[in-house]
Amino acid sequence: MNKNVVLEQEWDKTFKLDENVNHEKVIFHNRFGIDLVGDLYSPKNINEDKLPALAVCGPFGAVKEQASGLYAMEMAKRGFITLAFDPSYTGESGGYPRYNASPDINTEDFQSAVDFLSTYGKADPDRIGIIGICGWGGLALNTASIDTRIKVTIVSTMYDMSRIAAKGYFDQNDSEVERHKIRDTYSNLRTKIYGSGDYGRAGGCISLPVPDEVPFYVKDYSEYYKGRAYHPRSLNSTDGWNLIGTMSFLNAPIL
Repeated sequence: MNKNVVLEQEWDKTFKLDENVNHEKVIFHNRFGIDLVGDLYSPKNINEDKLPALAVCGPFGAVKEQASGLYAMEMAKRGFITLAFDPSYTGESGGYPRYNASPDINTEDFQSAVDFLSTYGKADPDRIGIIGICGWGGLALNTASIDTRIKVTIVSTMYDMSRIAAKGYFDQNDSEVERHKIRDTYSNLRTKIYGSGDYGRAGGCISLPVPDEVPFYVKDYSEYYKGRAYHPRSLNSTDGWNLIGTMSFLNAPIL
């Protein structure tokens, strides 16, 4: 266990704990040596020896005290053992630099949650599923494609993040020139911040009140993360995550 991981013991979720559900905090680790912190929920008054289990994570830039924890608690009320966890570099979980994202490591995070549930005494290892919310929907699909222990995969996403990053809102930047401009911006920013110790923070949420002219999805999640589900450990509620370059390979010196 990473001694630098400090757990908040007070209930600090953005939702109330349901009286029909048990809750405890747990620490598990991934194969990169990063300690992950999760909230484990279980139903009360169910006598079955082994319950079906679900690992829950997302949205991108969120923490388990927000949507994933609420999903997990609601599924526990319905008879599941559920684990809502903070991914690497985020929330109460370990990893440095903070507020970073990696498709490889975050897919491994999901597999590590399955590791935990597969060896948890009250969970049935033959009935394990995963729920990926918003940006973590794609990571859930990554995980399910390689891990046969996962028997069901649920993806709850509002829009295609990769498509918007590559083509713009409603595909308004869908051209080789516009995609290259985006890549050029991120590439040059790496040069600017190299060695400065500032990894470059950016968030998708804007401060309240949200102007009417912004795209609906920006208005919707800004009002959620900055308003009714604000949490100080959430990247979406505060300063955002480390800048990540978009994936467009046109107009680049490659075969």
